[in-house]
Amino acid sequence: MRIGLFATCLGDTLFPEAVKSTAVLLARLGHDVVFPPEQTCCGQMHVNTGYQREPVPLVRGFAEQFGDPSIEAVVMPSGSCAGSVRHQHEIVAERYGDAVLRSGVAAVKAKTYELSEFLVDVLDVTRVGAYFPHRVTYHPTCHSLRMLRVGDKPLRLLRAVEGIDLVELPEADACCGFGGTFAVKNGETSSAMLQDKMRHVTGTGADVCTAGDASCLMHIGGGLSRIKAGTRTLHLAQILASTRTAPYALTEAAR
Repeated sequence: MRIGLFATCLGDTLFPEAVKSTAVLLARLGHDVVFPPEQTCCGQMHVNTGYQREPVPLVRGFAEQFGDPSIEAVVMPSGSCAGSVRHQHEIVAERYGDAVLRSGVAAVKAKTYELSEFLVDVLDVTRVGAYFPHRVTYHPTCHSLRMLRVGDKPLRLLRAVEGIDLVELPEADACCGFGGTFAVKNGETSSAMLQDKMRHVTGTGADVCTAGDASCLMHIGGGLSRIKAGTRTLHLAQILASTRTAPYALTEAAR
């Protein structure tokens, strides 16, 4: 299958290893991964903040970059960005776009997936050859859980990882408090939500807290590092890309 990889803003600027791991994983499974070079932000942050007309150029650019018929699927290591493409782009196109944009958005929407749902629902795999001999807990992000409804797909993939010690996260479905600009506009509430999430994460004794969104991992990881918790955050793609022959090095220096 020819797969178009969308990096996302945070992946491009702060978490490139998650994007690289997604490409490595998909290629290891036998697929042709392409990276449209002119891709930009999907426009999620604009829509979430109430600006729906402004991201029209971004939505149009996304439809043009990934609308190539030879690209059979668009995959991204982000539930929130996949949710934006599948839900918000249509709203923007209907309200402020033209017929060409609406058609392009519909075509790309139909083939866009978050990584875990693509692996499980489209490729019908859970065992991807991963090896990660560490204690791990999983945080289900809000957009993947509530907008995409990926359910237990990430957990099914993690359970199939060789060597992993997967432990349940208490109150896992509670928001971590990030929410993009929510964390800026409602700092005290966001911090209180983060404190609850960190308490549950550290209570598991996990070496790693993983998730499918870099934004949540940035928020949780920043909090954990400030309290020197000894638990680090790592994107789901990086765990799934780790193998016996090319294991992810979870060193003390990296925590």
